[in-house]
Amino acid sequence: MTTESPIGVFDSGLGGLTVLRALRARLPNESLIYFGDTARVPYGPKSPDTVRRYARQISDWLVAEGVKAIVVACNTATAHALDHLRQRLDIPLIGVIEPGARAAVAAGRGGPIGVIGTAGTISSGAYERAIHALDATAVVRVAACSLLVPLVEEGWTDREATRLILRDYLAPLRADGIETLVLGCTHYPLLSNLIANELGPTVRLIDSADETAREAQSLLVRAQLVRGMGAQTRGPFTVRFVASDDPARFLALGRRFFGEEMSHVEQLTFT
Repeated sequence: MTTESPIGVFDSGLGGLTVLRALRARLPNESLIYFGDTARVPYGPKSPDTVRRYARQISDWLVAEGVKAIVVACNTATAHALDHLRQRLDIPLIGVIEPGARAAVAAGRGGPIGVIGTAGTISSGAYERAIHALDATAVVRVAACSLLVPLVEEGWTDREATRLILRDYLAPLRADGIETLVLGCTHYPLLSNLIANELGPTVRLIDSADETAREAQSLLVRAQLVRGMGAQTRGPFTVRFVASDDPARFLALGRRFFGEEMSHVEQLTFT
C-alpha cells in the first residue's frame, strides 16, 4: 500500500456513486475502484449477519486489489458491518453514517434533527446512536422513505409524482419543526432540490455523500496517503467500475449518478 494505491468504495448498488462523485471532486488525483453489489441489492431487508458476510467478501476483494482505504458507501452496510470490518482490516475504513451525524450536530441550532433513509437504515437506529453519541440531548426525528430509491433509479428526480410522495414523507418532520435534515441514503442527493423546496430555506440539508468524502479526505491527509492536492499533481489516475450483475444496466443508470465519465463496467459475482 502506497500513496499511489487506489481508494476502494462499495455499495449495495448504484447510490454509492454519489459518494464516488464527491470523492472525485475532493481528491481529484486519486485512483478509485467502485464495486456495486447489484446481484444482491437491496441490503436493507437482509439480516445483519448476511450484510456482514457480503461486506467482508467485497472488502477482502478490494484489499486484494491493493486499495489503501475503503469507503463503505452504503448506509445499511455501515450500520451492520463497519465495526466488524475495522476489527478485521488494517487499512482506514470510512462509513457514511458518522460523517453525516457529525455534520448534523455541528449545524444544529438547538432544534430537532431529521433523518430520512431506507427502511433498513432507519430501523437499525444507527443515525440516532451516532447523533446521540455526539450530543446526548439532541432530539432526532426519523422517517423511512422506501419509495425514493426506485424513483431515483427511474430518473424521476423532477416529477410531480415524486414531489407528492416526498411531501407525504416529509410532512411529519416538518410538523416536528426540524432545523436540519440528514439525507441518510446515497440516492437522496439527487432529490436535494425537491427536498429543499418542500422544507423551505430554514432547514439545512446534510448530504451524507459529501460529508463522507470530506471525512475520507481528512483521514487520508492525516495518514499521509494522498497523492497531492494541487492541480499540478493531477493524475494519472484511473476509475474502475465493477458490478456483480448486469453491467450494461449499471452503466446506463450509473451515468445519472456519476456522469458521462463512466464508459465501462466490469462484472464480478460472489458466490
